[in-house]
Amino acid sequence: MNERKEIFLRAYKAGAAHLASSFSLVEILRTLWLGGVLAYAPNDPRWEGRDILILSKGHGALAFYVVLHEAGCLSREELDSFCLPGSLLGGEPHVGECPWVETSTGSLGHGLGVAVGMALALRQDKKPNRVYVILGDGECQEGSVWEGAQGACAYGLDNLTVIIDRNRIQKMDFIEHITGPDDLGGRFAAFGWDVKDCDGHDEGALKAALTGNWEIGKPRCLIARTVKGKGVSLMEDAPGWHFRMPNRRELKVFCEELNITEEELEVCKRPI
Repeated sequence: MNERKEIFLRAYKAGAAHLASSFSLVEILRTLWLGGVLAYAPNDPRWEGRDILILSKGHGALAFYVVLHEAGCLSREELDSFCLPGSLLGGEPHVGECPWVETSTGSLGHGLGVAVGMALALRQDKKPNRVYVILGDGECQEGSVWEGAQGACAYGLDNLTVIIDRNRIQKMDFIEHITGPDDLGGRFAAFGWDVKDCDGHDEGALKAALTGNWEIGKPRCLIARTVKGKGVSLMEDAPGWHFRMPNRRELKVFCEELNITEEELEVCKRPI
């Protein structure tokens, strides 16, 4: 499956989505769900043996839904209904709608704190399940992220892994233009985490990092270096694409670079 093409077509049908943020996440999510990293049962989203994934940067939800479909967890009909009336799949993940959502996100900075509580509960229950949480690097400006980071270290939660989508851009501009240069890996290490980094678009490197050796007794942080808008030249490293759809001229570039046909666009205009 061409996930980026699928993401765009679902957004085109709905009329809106955080395209660039979703495009930077594709390989991270593919590695987790399709690369043998997460334990899950496609027919049972509440299987007790599952690992937990929290998409704290909830505006990347469309990439999450597309990969869930590819993993056999969502039907074609469910995916095609993204952000349409009556759909289970909203623009950001909400508990009680999509059954694969572990906690509601979208208001940034809360995912890690929830993940810390889940990881602590699993350890107290002596369960082997792991907890993964995906953070945006702009999101890491939230103080609640660092409260969670400190708590995870205090409890020695080595069953918790943070993956940072390090695309260097937040909503309005490059992060370094807003808050100055920032060594996120160094900061997590200073909070007592075991830290690695890799190319966030290289699934082999992602899997090797996530399943490799980590220090016992420390929570884990993987800095995944990505390109916001990866896959479409107009969007790559362009802050203005945080939340917008292409105009008519730009649409031609999307179609050419994502191999989208006129017929596929027409199909998106029809009701499901």
